[in-house]
Amino acid sequence: MNRITFGAGDCFHSLLRERVHDYFERTGQKRRDSASMAIKSVVIMGWFVITYWFLVFQVRSGWGAVALSLCLGLAMAAIGFNIQHDGGHGAYSRHRWINRAAAMTLDLQGASSLIWAHKHNGLHHTFTNIPGHDDDINLGLIGRLSPHQPHRWWHRWQHLYLWPLYGMLPIKWQFFDDFVDLASRNRGGRSLPPLGGDDWLVFLAGKLIFISLAFLVPLQFHSFGAVIGCYLVTTMVHGIVISVVFQLAHCVEEVEFAGIDPNSSTMGPWADHQLATTVDFSRSNPLLSWLLGGLNFQVEHHLFPRICHVHYPQLSIIIEQTCWDCGVPFRSHQSFLSGIASHYRWLRRMGETPAAT
Repeated sequence: MNRITFGAGDCFHSLLRERVHDYFERTGQKRRDSASMAIKSVVIMGWFVITYWFLVFQVRSGWGAVALSLCLGLAMAAIGFNIQHDGGHGAYSRHRWINRAAAMTLDLQGASSLIWAHKHNGLHHTFTNIPGHDDDINLGLIGRLSPHQPHRWWHRWQHLYLWPLYGMLPIKWQFFDDFVDLASRNRGGRSLPPLGGDDWLVFLAGKLIFISLAFLVPLQFHSFGAVIGCYLVTTMVHGIVISVVFQLAHCVEEVEFAGIDPNSSTMGPWADHQLATTVDFSRSNPLLSWLLGGLNFQVEHHLFPRICHVHYPQLSIIIEQTCWDCGVPFRSHQSFLSGIASHYRWLRRMGETPAAT
């Protein structure tokens, strides 16, 4: 795999960093360790615990179980968007152990926070939308998200069949991807590095706790079919929500997908690359911003991943103005639905044969 490096930063990135620094100096706010973030975490974890309690120990009807499973899937997505995501990026707190604890909420959902950090922080955030480097745009044979990926005849229907398959993402993480990545660790420049003893402990304990919460405890009170059914409903809701939110940021018509020049491994400035490959959506919707952990402000997140997401609405104003001043394109969808429509059209376009495209 070719090694990719980014060119030297330009005046835009320097000016942007200076303006963001001035904002925090002027307002006196902390980049991390936000009281509102702590309160938000308590609310979301309470949402999860109460829903799980009623689903496992109180529900008596099938429709009630379905409704609670839907609610539990949304709660798990909210934990991922808000607590785990900020913790995984070191944006939750200035204390490493608090970030680690927040990140490990992903382990409780059956996916490894360690492997997520390697693939998401190390690869996706560095090499956004670059095929062969950004694992987030790699759907294997089932889908084509980049014009630089091979086309298969069945991709012509991907704008229809991929949506329900997005719901299978958590299952893929929980029972397949993590183990494949562990088996291939330390093989090649982009593979997972060797794990220490504490890493193995977190990985194995997370899988055990997840299996217990998802299957072993519920099986003490409900039939096998009911437990599997509720697990599938919860997982599908969880998977579709998190997949769609992330796809709206990078796999839409407005972004760029950089190809690899065989004669050069040097790209343009990193900040310019992030702006070219990332789109915001629904920036004026405070409820959606609260639920999604600010991930509708993906431009802000990619430029400043170690700043807590509660600051993204204010940073968005600074970033957009700086882009305007420096002549750098700033991409944003007005609404969630316009982002959905753009992703649908992009899937359909990538499903066409390359000659037609």
